[in-house]
Amino acid sequence: MKIGYLLSGCGFLDGAEIQEAVSGLIALQQAGATVIPIAPDVAQHHVVDHQKGEPQDGSRQVLIESARIVRGNVTACKDIDADAMDALVIAGGFGVAKNLCDLAFKGPDCQVEPSVVKLIEGVYAARKPIGAMCIAPALVAKVLGPKANVKLTIGKDADTAGAIQAMGCTHVECDVHSIIVDETHKVVSTPAYMLGPGPADVFEGISKLCKEVVKLAS
Repeated sequence: MKIGYLLSGCGFLDGAEIQEAVSGLIALQQAGATVIPIAPDVAQHHVVDHQKGEPQDGSRQVLIESARIVRGNVTACKDIDADAMDALVIAGGFGVAKNLCDLAFKGPDCQVEPSVVKLIEGVYAARKPIGAMCIAPALVAKVLGPKANVKLTIGKDADTAGAIQAMGCTHVECDVHSIIVDETHKVVSTPAYMLGPGPADVFEGISKLCKEVVKLAS
């Protein structure tokens, strides 16, 4: 079982949420899957000092930063397609809403990085499962909303839930330990750090998501 694992950098304020990303790596291995790390080969929107929580000077590349989490060997989105994987899982973090798309700045009117659109659309068209954690369900809503009314969750945040609805999908509230499964469209989502409060809680939901994605792909 080969699972594509889409990352958006390294660090929750400007890239992938590290605790979520590592939770997914562990859970997928526990479920018997081989992970294929993927990221777009683009510049980050900005760089944030995670101690101060403030933007700082400099620039970083999403693919190179993602390699920090998975110990290297990340494939660029443009160099892979649905044929290479049995399913796709998308880790969360503000990088999803800043680097994979610009949801953080434009809300439902956001644009998605073209190589990310192609990847998600390809996996969906091949009828292969997609798992999305934290803010990533909003990315899925933007790409798939025009095609299908997918059932998704980001937990209980009213603004993001409203954006998902505005992009043509249905939001379902749930807690951090739970998942929402759209069996018709083969999409699984969990709130993770959209709710928190800590790594053990987040891991529980992510573990359930990864197990369900592998089950749907079997």
